[in-house]
Amino acid sequence: MIETNTILNKTVTGIGATYSEIKAPRHSIIIEPTRPVIYGKTHDSKHKNDNLMGVCQGVTSDMVTDYVENSLRDNKWVKILTTPESFRKVLKAFGDLDIDIRFDGYFLLFDECQKMVKDCDYRSDITLPMDLFFECRDKAIVSATPPTQYADTRFNDFQMVKLIPDYDYQMDLQLYTTNNVLQSSRELLESLASDERPVFFFVNSTDMIYSLMKQLGIMNESAVFCSEKSVDKLKSLKFRNAYEEWKESKMVRYNWMTSRFYSALDIELQESPNVVMLTDCYTAEYTMIDPYVDAVQIVGRFRNGVNGIYHVSNFDKRNPIKSREQIEETFHAQQNVYEYLGKMAYSASTATQREEFRRAQATIPFTRFFDEDNKIDPYKVDNYIDEEMIKVIYNNYGRVLQAYQECGYFNVTRVPRYCKFGDYERLKIESKAASIREKRKEIVSQLEKLGTCETEAECQYKRDLAFADSLIVEAYDLLGKEEIEQLRYSVTKMREAIILKKHQVKAHATDAIQLINTFFFPQQWYSAKTIKEKIKEIFAELNIPTSKAVTSHTITEYFEAKEVKKRVGGRGYFLISPRFA
Repeated sequence: MIETNTILNKTVTGIGATYSEIKAPRHSIIIEPTRPVIYGKTHDSKHKNDNLMGVCQGVTSDMVTDYVENSLRDNKWVKILTTPESFRKVLKAFGDLDIDIRFDGYFLLFDECQKMVKDCDYRSDITLPMDLFFECRDKAIVSATPPTQYADTRFNDFQMVKLIPDYDYQMDLQLYTTNNVLQSSRELLESLASDERPVFFFVNSTDMIYSLMKQLGIMNESAVFCSEKSVDKLKSLKFRNAYEEWKESKMVRYNWMTSRFYSALDIELQESPNVVMLTDCYTAEYTMIDPYVDAVQIVGRFRNGVNGIYHVSNFDKRNPIKSREQIEETFHAQQNVYEYLGKMAYSASTATQREEFRRAQATIPFTRFFDEDNKIDPYKVDNYIDEEMIKVIYNNYGRVLQAYQECGYFNVTRVPRYCKFGDYERLKIESKAASIREKRKEIVSQLEKLGTCETEAECQYKRDLAFADSLIVEAYDLLGKEEIEQLRYSVTKMREAIILKKHQVKAHATDAIQLINTFFFPQQWYSAKTIKEKIKEIFAELNIPTSKAVTSHTITEYFEAKEVKKRVGGRGYFLISPRFA
């Protein structure tokens, strides 16, 4: 059994650490990072006789009370799996039963402890159990990728137990280093087209997932597994295959998962899938896959192994390169500024001065490190350092490659992919802050650089630009940059010019001239009515667009003609000679 006051480093995932605690002959409270993990374990046939109770959204403290009472009455081990956010309900239930879990023989295990650091910036309640955790006599934390350092000094007295596999556990990984994640993802999917195994994408952005599904043309073959809020968002976009819980029955050809499925979840499939991790530093920083933690956890979800592992990533040289010591120094500098303003407020001579110092103190970035009691939260400090270190990794491909090599879990092969235009250019087009005119000017600029498409990748990029704004791409192809600028990017004027250009091209095409010359002959007079009706008929047959109404005067585009009125027949035109031989 896991010993108390232990940080258990499993090294590899899926070796049964949580399983062993569920089976251990003692009462256990296991804190799992997310609800899908609890759902997976409580519905696993391996645990049907283990008296498990999952505590998460929808479960009340009274339900926990009934479960504990019934378990103790029937001489069964209490085995509770709870999310950090629902831990309060567990505490209330035990309080109602007058049981002190700190000293009354209950083992408290925090599973996937790296999530305390990874998620605390957006899940404020994930570290709620920690104060009571340290008061417990019997406790431990476990992960295949635990943090190497903790700002919480209460871990100083814990022993680190690391399991060392006696077999080669490294796996092959292809690292696609690129400046265009979309195009490289498209090429990767094309290389996997003949492989009928399912593909699992891990992308920590629902917006990015939706955009990729649409632009890759795989919307109808995709399913997305994400948070409840993201499910609602996708359904509002008319995408129906979005789910909060993982179920194999929901699996399709392409399966997309956000970060809540990166760890702890057991995915047991009969076939080994292909796993694709995507990072776009320009779309969202939180899509950066941590090679030391996220990549290891992601691959570890598949208990029966994987076929291929791929990571497609771009890089952002704007990320400053800092050492851990420099990042910690920045933290302490912010702390010093905060404390200085506090001292100035305390020593200020007037109430107005004190108020202004307090106001300034409350607005500086350091306040993000406080918990609800205005104390420094050590996990928020660890989170800040962790995020800054990951940004450093994604400054260039060499650092990502180095991180993968250092983590010791993968044999990495680099697959370089360079495109004429990268994600940064695409971001300027998709930016919500830019005006429509600014975006269109950027597209025209990129089309100028693109020139004549010589490769399939360049042709595809042009199609992507048309996907972003079909009007401006069509205007560029038909009118050119100079005319678009003369029209000042006016939508109305560009549309009129496009129709006129299409009319000119089609109306002067060989088939149009031949049909008109077949019906009309030189040295003959035709009534205005006859001319108008016949030309309209020909234009309709050839699908020739018209920017203005067709009139009898249109005949002058095809013949040298003069208007002649006759007593019988009225107004018309005498055709002298054809303009086109």
